[in-house]
Amino acid sequence: MDAPAAAPAPVVRVGLEPIDVSAETDALTACRTDIGAVVAFTGLCRDEGGRLSVLELEHYPGMAEAEIGRIAAQAIARWPLMGLRVVHRSGPIRPGETIVLVAAASAHRGDAFEAASFLMDFLKTRAPFWKKEHVADGTSGGWVEAKSADDAAAGRWD
Repeated sequence: MDAPAAAPAPVVRVGLEPIDVSAETDALTACRTDIGAVVAFTGLCRDEGGRLSVLELEHYPGMAEAEIGRIAAQAIARWPLMGLRVVHRSGPIRPGETIVLVAAASAHRGDAFEAASFLMDFLKTRAPFWKKEHVADGTSGGWVEAKSADDAAAGRWD
């Protein structure tokens, strides 16, 4: 009997460049016929009812990637994943642009859904990103505060 496949190393990237969701998903599944499900969550920048012109994301380089890597490793330890990609933007992001992509691949959909949900809940609460709003009238809308609903969502995994 063959030994089980080693857990995959997650792909984690933070950068200024736009996220190509199709290319990331294709890279996750390239030459793989054993994957039965890919769940991809794509987080988009909202215009907040026309009020927001740009959302500026700042992060601590190196620390953000390391923390995302730790969260990804927890997901890989918890679910039988066959691949995992987390790509997060930083810098100025306009409404309609992708902020984050979490793509989880597994043999079965339930594991992929759970892992993607877990990752997003903890990215929102543990990854060191700071968001500043720039509003349509040219003024600064200020820094976005953490939400207690995000903490509650992450708490369900305890």
